[in-house]
Amino acid sequence: MSTSFSSLPIVSLSVLSSPSSTPEELIDLSSRLDGVFSTTGCAYLTDLPLTYSHEDVFGLCDQFFGEDGISKDEKMRLAKKTFVKENKNTYRGYFPAQPGADNLKEGFELGTPTTQRSDSSSLANAKFNLAEPNVFPSSLPSFQSRCETLHTELQTLSARLLSLLAVALRKPPSFFHNYLANSLSTLRLLHYPSVPATRQQELICTPHTDSGILTLLHQDKTGGLEVRNSDGEWIPAPYVPGSVVVNIGDLMAKVSGGRWVATYHRVRSTKCEGDVTKARYSVPFFFEPGLNCVVKSVGGEEMVYGEHVLEKMKGWVEFQDVAVDVPSLAASERRAVEAF
Repeated sequence: MSTSFSSLPIVSLSVLSSPSSTPEELIDLSSRLDGVFSTTGCAYLTDLPLTYSHEDVFGLCDQFFGEDGISKDEKMRLAKKTFVKENKNTYRGYFPAQPGADNLKEGFELGTPTTQRSDSSSLANAKFNLAEPNVFPSSLPSFQSRCETLHTELQTLSARLLSLLAVALRKPPSFFHNYLANSLSTLRLLHYPSVPATRQQELICTPHTDSGILTLLHQDKTGGLEVRNSDGEWIPAPYVPGSVVVNIGDLMAKVSGGRWVATYHRVRSTKCEGDVTKARYSVPFFFEPGLNCVVKSVGGEEMVYGEHVLEKMKGWVEFQDVAVDVPSLAASERRAVEAF
């Protein structure tokens, strides 16, 4: 169960990068992760087996959201049907910051590049097609391949962590292998725009737990991320150079029978620079099983992942019914978006 921690632990993944790592070292790492997820529920991971640096990751954000990034018109051509009813994509793509909402962020997200898109289950015909194809901006030729490569590397890392968690539950490393078939894992590029100090609010992302297996978060130096301990205190989780923050999602907490903790976290608005708050980038990777994956907990409870995540989505602000007509977007609605 969660403890009254005052900071997040740091876990090195150097053994995952070493070709000569021993079974004993992997067991030690498994034990370390087990301890982290059963107390704080989250930690900093360092010595990452990734080819992408933080600069590479946030370079993708700059390409999409930066001053020289794509136009607002092109963003809205990639927007989910929630926001532009003429668009066909319902789950992948762009979502704008929403004036008046308590989540002051815009984002672009993509799913697993190799996921098989055909599905005969009733979930494939739900309001949100969780297994739909990705969409990408046509004006950024290398953007798609770079995003897909990052997604693939994070998926591979997450799968290796999952095998270590299986060992922590006294299962074989391949115990969760079926979770990886047609995975719905999501890579999100997020931009919290600067806003006038007069419109600043305390929280720009409200307290929540994640829905899936694991979340790997790249965050920039701006700060604002906080996690809640067992005493109800909000503990700052500032950027640690070369790290990502990992946390357990609701699904994995249930799979462990409550042994591991899905920790509540939020993002606090940052201090002002002059008359505006600081802008912020973050890039979470949500490691998720397939649409029809039957997930079993230690206690024997079963759930279909697609049903689980669709239920969680009812509370996500970017999937509420706020669709607008494309023509009107050029007028009042676009001005509202531009205000953020």
